[in-house]
Amino acid sequence: MSPSSLTVEHQRGVAWLRLNRPQALNSLSPELIKELAEALRAIEDDKTIRACVLASTGRAFSTGGDLKALDAFAKSGESAGALTAAYMESISTTLRKLEVLRVPTIAAVNGMALAGGLEIALCCDIVVAVEEAMFGDGHAKYGLLPGGGGSVRLPRKIGVNRAKYLMLTGQNVTARTMMEWGLVSEIHPADQLEHRTREIAEVIAQNSPLGMRRMKQLVDDGLQHAVDVALKAEQAVVAVHNFSGDRNEGLSAFRERRRPVFVGS
Repeated sequence: MSPSSLTVEHQRGVAWLRLNRPQALNSLSPELIKELAEALRAIEDDKTIRACVLASTGRAFSTGGDLKALDAFAKSGESAGALTAAYMESISTTLRKLEVLRVPTIAAVNGMALAGGLEIALCCDIVVAVEEAMFGDGHAKYGLLPGGGGSVRLPRKIGVNRAKYLMLTGQNVTARTMMEWGLVSEIHPADQLEHRTREIAEVIAQNSPLGMRRMKQLVDDGLQHAVDVALKAEQAVVAVHNFSGDRNEGLSAFRERRRPVFVGS
């Protein structure tokens, strides 16, 4: 039996999803995308999971779409178009699932995050990287387009001109540059990346699940609306949240000088 393209571990309320195609630099094969979609659905249904980490095995985070699969599709005759479209749709749909996942997500970037690998990082709430990590788009080098949301999310995360620079030149930039541009939150030596990522994830896992879910939604929705509209939406959500169990538990814990026990309601 061939090894899974994605390994899943649960540790202290944190789900660790590891891209596991090191021999192919964790390129996004159809099998890997299918397994990732299944893992995300399971996390969505598992109320014991409070955070999710996207990591990888080997020396690359992910170099993007599986060009061997795309080449095979192109040679498949009349079904080429349908196969390619289905593959691209599966990537887009799966990364959207990651982006809107109910729990906070962290990308632990241990090496190259290119094209689809960059698109995965763009869907995560926090990006932690090693100093040696490289980020880039690269689709233009192969006459391809970013079908995993790169053209939509990249300019929103780092600015329009910087996004166009990466997409039009196909050049890679360092983790330090991506930190200056706002995508990367922290940079650490390779031997400390997993430890620091675990620390962040476990801190998040202790917070209110309902509060974090609503904060994620407020931020994401707020970016799509005018400030005045977003502020009114924030107040509407706060008004509902004031009657939540997590808020009451947080205030009770403060009053009683103890650690809160949140249940996500």
